[in-house]
Amino acid sequence: MFTINSIGRLGNQMGEYATLLALARMNGRPAYIPASMHSTLAPIFRISLPVLHSDTAKRIPWQNYHLNDWMEERYRHIPGRYVRLTGYPCSWTFYHHLRPEILQEFTLHDHVREEAQAFLRGLRVHGSQPSTFVGVHVRRGDYVHVMPNVWKGVVADRGYLEQALDWFRARYPSPVFVVTSNGMAWCKDNINASQGDVVFAGNGIQGSPARDMSLLTQCNHTIMTIGTFGIWAAYLAGGDTVYLANFTQPNSPFNVIFKPQAAYLPNWVGIAADLGQGSL
Repeated sequence: MFTINSIGRLGNQMGEYATLLALARMNGRPAYIPASMHSTLAPIFRISLPVLHSDTAKRIPWQNYHLNDWMEERYRHIPGRYVRLTGYPCSWTFYHHLRPEILQEFTLHDHVREEAQAFLRGLRVHGSQPSTFVGVHVRRGDYVHVMPNVWKGVVADRGYLEQALDWFRARYPSPVFVVTSNGMAWCKDNINASQGDVVFAGNGIQGSPARDMSLLTQCNHTIMTIGTFGIWAAYLAGGDTVYLANFTQPNSPFNVIFKPQAAYLPNWVGIAADLGQGSL
């Protein structure tokens, strides 16, 4: 049987789940998820993979098998009887051929979806109900320090977000931008809401990851910055996606573990980061 490590937060665990499903199918093995992964994903999504009780998991002689964050040919023939996949896989190259099934696995429970849709239905822009919703996910938190200090990179700045919003304004009549973030105070100070088409979700305070993810997936399109949470929000929403591109220096150690072409779908639109930005 196959299982996978259950590490990281919501976006990481969604990537691990989808990768396990795809690679177990490719290798003709049954897949089981750890109990901790089930407790993260099952309250939000209608996932179907069976759960391996932690007591049972401890008695199985697992062989760890490390995955890079992109599909390789050797992963079609993974040896061993009891394989625990490890790493932080979150690449469409593992599972995009199963997209309809992945979307089904990550279907929101009715009450979760209804809460998100009720919020969107209640929005008014210039006095009318908008027809185009663009979910905006601004990843800040630990990345504000980790990107410049560890990975020699940047997070999204005010300039990137202005360009991303204008990209959608030029293509759709009267879109409304629904902002979610783990740095909402920064967003309010740096996203220009003077046109009346920007809404800060959850009364402008940081929502739970589950609530933010459900809200973003119910939007038509996505603006993301960096991180697996935004990638999954965009993948599930469908529609047009704009992302922050080239956000690390050429000599960044991040480039060893991250391939942009494996993270972002070919039809997504990248806007290059300002690597010389003074204040992050």
